[in-house]
Amino acid sequence: MSLQIHWLGLRMVKSSIGIVKCLGQESVAWFGLQRITRSPLRWPAGRDVIWSGNVRLSRDQFLSSGSMTKRLMLLEENQIAFHSEDGSIFDGVKDYSRQVAEMIGLGSDAEFHQAGVRTVLDIGCGFGSFGAHLVSLKVMPICIAAYEATGSQVQVALERGLPAMIGNFISRQLPYPSLSFDMIHCTQCSIIWDDKDGMFLIEVDRILKPGGYFVLTSPASKPTGSSSRIKKRSMVAPIEEFTENICWSLMAQQDETFIWQKTADVNCYKSRSKSASPPICNEGNDIPPYYQPLVSCISGTTSQRWIPIQNRSTEQLSSYELQSECPFAGVPQDDFYEDSQVWRSALRNYWSLLTPLIFSDHPKRPGDEDPLPPFNMLRNVMDMNAHYGGLNAAFLDEKKSVWVMNVVPVRARNTLPLIINRGFAGVLHDWCEPFPTYPRTYDFLHGYGLLSHLSSERCGMMDVLLEMDRILRPEVH
Repeated sequence: MSLQIHWLGLRMVKSSIGIVKCLGQESVAWFGLQRITRSPLRWPAGRDVIWSGNVRLSRDQFLSSGSMTKRLMLLEENQIAFHSEDGSIFDGVKDYSRQVAEMIGLGSDAEFHQAGVRTVLDIGCGFGSFGAHLVSLKVMPICIAAYEATGSQVQVALERGLPAMIGNFISRQLPYPSLSFDMIHCTQCSIIWDDKDGMFLIEVDRILKPGGYFVLTSPASKPTGSSSRIKKRSMVAPIEEFTENICWSLMAQQDETFIWQKTADVNCYKSRSKSASPPICNEGNDIPPYYQPLVSCISGTTSQRWIPIQNRSTEQLSSYELQSECPFAGVPQDDFYEDSQVWRSALRNYWSLLTPLIFSDHPKRPGDEDPLPPFNMLRNVMDMNAHYGGLNAAFLDEKKSVWVMNVVPVRARNTLPLIINRGFAGVLHDWCEPFPTYPRTYDFLHGYGLLSHLSSERCGMMDVLLEMDRILRPEVH
């Protein structure tokens, strides 16, 4: 019987080593422990209230920040409270979300799923209020923002239990495959979109799915009158001209919000003149985007994965989608379905092992239902070698109230397009490098089969264990 190594990190676990049965093989589980300032409030309370000592945002920084931040948060003696009805977006997050839904022709934001919007990339996400609202609508948001030494958007979003990672595309592509997101959202994200000959918009086009939406809001003020209209038109005119060249159409404009829709018809690109700029990329250009340089050509137009978001199934991949996804990732369909079954069984084994620790303040007998929040201490999971995203699917099937960051190692088979199209959060990563997150940001780490994808020349098991120790949120007494 072969020995498989599973790394399971959990902040409520004492330093120990144990044997568990999984997949019919013996598995070794290591558990690590550190210390932190305060343990986060449990979900869902922790989404709206965090301990100020757990993030790099001091009282002095808060008091010296702009009025927008003061509207967004209430800083008490040792906590930061987030107001869901106010913030950096006009008229409150809920009203803003409803406005976006209406601008794309929906009755309300509860219909995002019906319109094919399941995943949203939130660029420069502030402190995660829009993402927190999307989570309540069962839409998967991913917040990205540049590294910040203090007042970090990503750190605060993760502390709130929301999907987030450090990232920007000033010079490099984001580590996501082409045609990844249903909507890309930017509210005051400090990007000059028509800079660098439109390369930032080309990168958005690369990761935006056919029929997907680009939402741009600049809520610095609420000006009125003819001068404000002229200013808005002059601001958006260069972008509008460029977006026509990449087959986007301006769907709607209301107040300071503009929404473009990417074409669902791939023939739009073929109908352009041969001298049109930007040009279409060569077929071999669509290589795995692990921080490759930004390109000045349109990619994804020859992909088998060109499926408009309005034509996709709403919950699980359809047979047609599997036929387009699985060959692309080198995945036999039978292997995909078998993997799903395996991880359902594995999760039950994991949960049986970890239940006394996750719910240590609310004893649970075998066979009992999981306690509802706030007793559930587990909020986020990182699957360090996500394979097809089977563990993520198992969490959903078992109705566990967690989200998963699915990581595909760069030396593994690139199954990230398949994971993304399942509506899951995912990213490519080289585990010989630090993961783009802040210290102490994940509750649970899972590393089945990860060692086989390490480069012995560049790093070893100890390097990865140290990185896990940095990422893992510790227990607090």
